[in-house]
Amino acid sequence: MDVSVSLTSYPADGSAAAVTDLGQAADELGLHTVWVTDHLIQADPAAAVTDPMLEAYAVLAFLAATTRRVRLGAMVSPVSFRPPALLIKSVTTLDVLSAGRAWLGVGAGYQQDEARAMGVPLPAPRERFEHLDDTVRLAAQMWRGDTAPFHGFHARLERPLSSPQPVTRPHPPILIGGTGERRTLRLVAEHADACNLFDIPDGGATIRHKLAVLREHCAAVGRDDAGIIKTVSTAIGNGEPAEQFAGRCAELKSYGLDHVVVIARGRPLTVGDLERVAAARTV
Repeated sequence: MDVSVSLTSYPADGSAAAVTDLGQAADELGLHTVWVTDHLIQADPAAAVTDPMLEAYAVLAFLAATTRRVRLGAMVSPVSFRPPALLIKSVTTLDVLSAGRAWLGVGAGYQQDEARAMGVPLPAPRERFEHLDDTVRLAAQMWRGDTAPFHGFHARLERPLSSPQPVTRPHPPILIGGTGERRTLRLVAEHADACNLFDIPDGGATIRHKLAVLREHCAAVGRDDAGIIKTVSTAIGNGEPAEQFAGRCAELKSYGLDHVVVIARGRPLTVGDLERVAAARTV
């Protein structure tokens, strides 16, 4: 089972040293990906809204320069934050400068308080899902070198040129975050390489149900769901022993998940957390 970490909080000073230490520890410990949350203000319900938050793609670019092997991505980028071509260009640039280590992680977005506080767009749900559809379809077109005009629900591009092309071939993997059964999981089946679910303490009932819905959508579009990476976000306790975390990972794997994304609630991850996460793989 692959294990990643996601930076959802930062130290009080947002220091470069702390981010460097975490990225390099993930690199050296053999973790799969360092994800970063894509918010302008702190969105962790267990943290204060005034706690530090760094801009996602600046952090990812910084990590690209200070690591050598760990993959990098946003978990996940609300598609209404940026025009789709700009988001795709940011991920393409990250992939080129990191020598092929980028993900495109996207979602419909949900944070009303953030949108009001910071003046970023957050349309009604139906429009957000139309933007999500536009974004993933445009990414696929640009990354296959097709410069034909693109006319989506909202995006209109007369010549969607991607130069340079990503290093990752055929393209950086696309992860769609969210668990909506009618629209989100359908878009995963149609367009994504990976999905992201949530670790809900109900004995796996919700996760198994969501995966069954995803299988149904895949069957409807003629796709084998085995080709989709099923990731799950789960919080590690402060000081949680590696043995205990390994047991949780084994349970999550039994539900049909492939990849654990580790977060910390109400606090930044530490190098010690990463060491325990890495040690859990050998238990």
